[in-house]
Amino acid sequence: MIATAYKLSGMDTPMPITSDAQNEQYISELLEMERRGGLSSTEKNYMEVLTLLIETYEEKRYPIRKATQKEVLVELMSANDLKQKDLGPDLGGESVVSAIIRGPRKLNVGQIERLSKRFKVSPAVFF
Repeated sequence: MIATAYKLSGMDTPMPITSDAQNEQYISELLEMERRGGLSSTEKNYMEVLTLLIETYEEKRYPIRKATQKEVLVELMSANDLKQKDLGPDLGGESVVSAIIRGPRKLNVGQIERLSKRFKVSPAVFF
């Protein structure tokens, strides 16, 4: 069990994670409980708290950088096996697509709306 300062209903009360070793310990305990199955409601709540602590620690420790418009567009093109010329009609021509992919030009609201419809994604992915 996790080394903590308090007991709650016979279970150690997990504390905020302060190290990678502690994070690994919480993950191990969480996986062990998951494998065991047949958990009480207290154990399920305990697992939920562990999960939140792990997520919080990992979001701070290993932040994921927000993708640029260019990166999102290039990934969508790759995932859909498209070339620059394929998006020309949606964005105003191949030269516009090229300028967006090279970086000096940003997508405007109308282009974002057309791309989000074409790729069936939220316009928010481009912001």
